[in-house]
Amino acid sequence: MTVLPIHNHGLDASRLILGCMGLGGGWTTDPIESAHVKQAQEAVETALDRGIHMFDHADIYAFGKAETVFGQVLQQNPALRERMIIQSKLGIRFPDEAKGVPARYDFSKEYILESVDGILSRLGIDYLDVLLLHRPDALMDAREVAEAFHQLKASGKARYFGVSNMSAGQIRLLQSQLSEKLVVNQLELSLNKIGWLETGIHVNQDAARNNIFPEGTLEYCQMENIQLQAWGSLAKGLYSGASLEDASDNVKSTASLVKRLAEEKQTSREAIVLAWLMKHPAAIQPVIGTTDPSRIQACAEAENVELSRDEWYSLYVSSRGVSLP
Repeated sequence: MTVLPIHNHGLDASRLILGCMGLGGGWTTDPIESAHVKQAQEAVETALDRGIHMFDHADIYAFGKAETVFGQVLQQNPALRERMIIQSKLGIRFPDEAKGVPARYDFSKEYILESVDGILSRLGIDYLDVLLLHRPDALMDAREVAEAFHQLKASGKARYFGVSNMSAGQIRLLQSQLSEKLVVNQLELSLNKIGWLETGIHVNQDAARNNIFPEGTLEYCQMENIQLQAWGSLAKGLYSGASLEDASDNVKSTASLVKRLAEEKQTSREAIVLAWLMKHPAAIQPVIGTTDPSRIQACAEAENVELSRDEWYSLYVSSRGVSLP
């Protein structure tokens, strides 16, 4: 699989990332079972065999069990760590019902440092290759975040830093206090969630009023060499086998087009969906959330798919449901 140098920051990552939210037995407090470890082991081995060596976590996934079960896989085979780039996210706090406190975000220095220690403990590793802030904290003090990042870097607990779900303005604010460049912004980008494209297409158009994707974010990340990662890249399987019983007409027509292109190119539907994202000049790095070995293999085929400009636009226009302005 092609190596993506995270926009010249020296971190050679695979073109695809395996998202690990589905590991650990789900969003319950039930204990981890041997079947969950086996599932994680098979997903990891399949990914590595297909050249996918970057893995995306978050401290909240499966209430921490996703990281824990991944750590158990590493414990069984410690040599795997040197073949991996491991990324995790922090900053989302669950509700504390006993204290009457709702779910909230927390980028305080104390919480960042505490969270990283928890992540490393669950994964059973000494450092994270990349640490991301999960969702914007309305009370973020950029100077305090910078202090936490500096301490993590100095201690060797995190090597690179980035963000998730942030606009260009939020990244600029944070970057203004940091001594080193942020390397990643992870956003929801897919053939179904196309606001990132619509923002540019709808310049000087009334339709722009209904688009919530922050204007200029895509361009800013490209200009500043911030790697764009796409969560939700497979659009929950809408175009690769999920039930379309309640889907809109444009989703159904797009699913049909994806299927036709996959048949013509003798590849998987997953590969077509991902290749569409990967054709964009921003060098988008899709995060695939499946733990099914057969789907991981199907996704890996995306690197061998070349969509023409006409095919790319056919998929885009089909997804949006109306002609371009």
